[in-house]
Amino acid sequence: MAHHALNTPVSEAQVRALLAGDTVTLQSTLFGIRDATQIHMFDRGRTTRFDLRGHAVIHTAPNVRRVATSPEFPAGYAPVCVGTTTSDRMERFTWPLMRQYGVRMIVGKGGLRTDSLEAFAKLGGVYLAIVGGAAALESTWIEQIEDVDLDDLNPESLWKFRIRDFGPLLVAMDSHGNSLYDDVKRDVQERRARVLAGLGVRTA
Repeated sequence: MAHHALNTPVSEAQVRALLAGDTVTLQSTLFGIRDATQIHMFDRGRTTRFDLRGHAVIHTAPNVRRVATSPEFPAGYAPVCVGTTTSDRMERFTWPLMRQYGVRMIVGKGGLRTDSLEAFAKLGGVYLAIVGGAAALESTWIEQIEDVDLDDLNPESLWKFRIRDFGPLLVAMDSHGNSLYDDVKRDVQERRARVLAGLGVRTA
């Protein structure tokens, strides 16, 4: 397993070099996105002025504080706590995020499904897992909220974060059809079958 330090945006070749089980630390820019953001972008025809090509998005609706606009707070927001939400319910947005906007990396917790794995393989993308419940630590990796779009959806706006040493994140789904979630599921099923067989329990 290897560790990769990546400055966003990244190329398809950089993403395809990431293998399940590797770790990644991100630098530069990360975009925050969540359910309502994507519902408006893909179901209601709204667009964003942000260029997401080659970038990473994180599933989040951050806790932020309104402040006066300044060089330190150019968007008029200060980050308070930026946690990560469960990705599974946003499964259907992987293809359009990648096809229409060129997103390469999705950061979240809990993983995505087979359809997303196919999108990663065909278009060149990865799912980067972050530890759930670590929002306090995660927030220290965000230096600034640089900009915000679709802010009428706040807190499910489209956030542009400036980040430093964001990670390490685990490559849980890669562009070669590998998913650590599938590996764990198979392992659990095999262990369960062995335990039940040892107890003389018939499962078929």
